[in-house]
Amino acid sequence: MRPPRDPDRPGSGDGTTTSTRGTTTRSRTGTAYGKALGLLARREHSRAELKTKLARGGHAADEAEAAIASLGSGALQSDARFAAALARSRAGQGYGPRRIVAELKSHAIGDALIREALAELDVDWAASARRQLERQYGAGRAVSPRDRARQAGFLLRRGFDGPTVGAVTRTDFGGEDDGSD
Repeated sequence: MRPPRDPDRPGSGDGTTTSTRGTTTRSRTGTAYGKALGLLARREHSRAELKTKLARGGHAADEAEAAIASLGSGALQSDARFAAALARSRAGQGYGPRRIVAELKSHAIGDALIREALAELDVDWAASARRQLERQYGAGRAVSPRDRARQAGFLLRRGFDGPTVGAVTRTDFGGEDDGSD
């Protein structure tokens, strides 16, 4: 039977190991590099997100920065790849371009990478907005101005731009404008 772990003793589950000479070193998984690699194994992360998570895990800022730089140089971490993956995911979930841009900016992704990620998407934003209205409100057309305002607010909150929202809420969900208004 193994003795219980002593949290005050190095090498007892805290990511450190003790050599036969009594010196303590951090194991590969206990390092900032190992932690970041483990996070990236689960899903893509932005540089800023990794830096925050490593800092929260108790790693020094310079150690975290060195680990992230090493992962980036080995093509294991890429803000461009993260931005593209997040944009694809959110567009697939029915979010509009403004919401996607805001989320990418919250992850400290630069404007050039954001434009590139959105350009890679092959999305008809009006069709996506129509699908969201059909999912939320069912098939058909909003007759009253109040219903149209409610639908427009819904689409704006999902990140669609004003011209797209205006065009979609003036048409039936089937797609064609009836010419009224």
